[in-house]
Amino acid sequence: MKKLTSVFWFSLVLVIIAVGYGALAPESFETITGNMQSFITSTFGWYYLTIVSIMVLFTLIVIVSPFGKIRLGKDSDRPEFSRISWFSMLFSAGMGIGLVFWGAAEPLSHFAIDPATAEPNTDAAFKESMRSTFFHWGLHAWAIYAIVALSLAYFQFRKGEPGLISATLKPIFGDKMNGPWGVLVDVFAVFATVVGVATTLGFGAIQINGGLSYIFGIPNEYWVKVVIIGVVTVLFLASAWSGLGKGIKYLSNTNMVLAVLLLVLVVILGPTLLIFNMFTDTLGSYIQNIVRMSFRAAPLDAGHREWINGWTIFYWAWWISWSPFVGIFIARVSKGRTIREFLIGVLMIPSIVSFFWFAAFGSTAINVQKVADLTGLKTEETLFGVFNEMPLSMVLSIVAVILVSTFFITSADSATFVLGMQTTNGSLNPSNMVKVIWGLAQSAIAVILLSAGGLDALQNVLIIAAFPFSFIMMLMMLSLYKALSAETKKMKVHK
Repeated sequence: MKKLTSVFWFSLVLVIIAVGYGALAPESFETITGNMQSFITSTFGWYYLTIVSIMVLFTLIVIVSPFGKIRLGKDSDRPEFSRISWFSMLFSAGMGIGLVFWGAAEPLSHFAIDPATAEPNTDAAFKESMRSTFFHWGLHAWAIYAIVALSLAYFQFRKGEPGLISATLKPIFGDKMNGPWGVLVDVFAVFATVVGVATTLGFGAIQINGGLSYIFGIPNEYWVKVVIIGVVTVLFLASAWSGLGKGIKYLSNTNMVLAVLLLVLVVILGPTLLIFNMFTDTLGSYIQNIVRMSFRAAPLDAGHREWINGWTIFYWAWWISWSPFVGIFIARVSKGRTIREFLIGVLMIPSIVSFFWFAAFGSTAINVQKVADLTGLKTEETLFGVFNEMPLSMVLSIVAVILVSTFFITSADSATFVLGMQTTNGSLNPSNMVKVIWGLAQSAIAVILLSAGGLDALQNVLIIAAFPFSFIMMLMMLSLYKALSAETKKMKVHK
């Protein structure tokens, strides 16, 4: 425990205050967070749309610039992992509870419940639903992750800095990042990570409860979700206590096998030709419309504006809040690669995988909707409602519940490790006690948020926590550009 820093204590106090307030006054907590969320999305929605689009543009420019030749490490360093292994890990980072939770539910919602602009249940709504889903889970999401991951990897492996968010801002602020300002930056990063991961754990508990309710008739109620979180907490804390050993590796491999198995079964048992045609057509439509979608703020259409706030702005905030966690993970496995190879891999591979996942689950859900109404189901039950209309429905549902459970455990376990690193000055081996404390904090926040309004409360706090960290991300981009420019100038001089 001697390695504990002020970042740990300030972050822990901030989390305890938030959890305590939510536990003691859930109604007040829900009202205040709801008002704050509404203010941020209505007042700063344009800001989220703009900065995330800038991040995409920045990553694309860096790919084709001279910066792309710089290696993430010493010039003599080479990648620790093969390309196949590296791509698999990127795929694993991109595949999570979110894809299972929203795989069928989001395209179905955009098609039949609340389309962005088209009339519900029309061919136009079908195409628009798939394009919107691709947009939310594509290049923009991975550009957010790439900015944080690239900054951390460059400054840690190339410049020898600790693996902290504050260390990436030294080209701008210098040694000030070693003092209180650096602590403030890292506290924001930790709090955003805790809330982002806790939100995903909340989604996981909701999804598991929805599956168990649909399959076995278990009550879909708050106390069941608390039990689920409790059981999973014990499992991931046991894994975290044992370190990054065989257990977590086995679970990660299980995730991959189950995800691929479920995807293959859906493609084979679902409308196979429709899936491939929608994937191909939507990919073209996504590329064709990406600029317009990136800046669509709907200033004169209140209904469409509300849709953008509820979907696009929520997703941009979700990715921002998850970026310290995923960024540290991606950075750790990318040492030795050039910046160009890194960005192409991080942006393209997970995006394509996500596109095909949604093409499969979304097309199948909409195809089922045309013969059996799924709109009356809760969001977490939608996937199981789709499976109920397919062959081998029980097998598909059980595989999905197990997949969400293993994703739940591995995400929480990895997050405790990353949070431990962030609060012990970038230590590669944080103490078990630190990991346990952050594991319990994540679960506590998930439980509190579910008690204070369920899905809406999860989304509200996510958007609020991501807001201050978004400013840090903009500074990270500026700092990285400054450092890369200085290095390329030196390289030219030495030549």
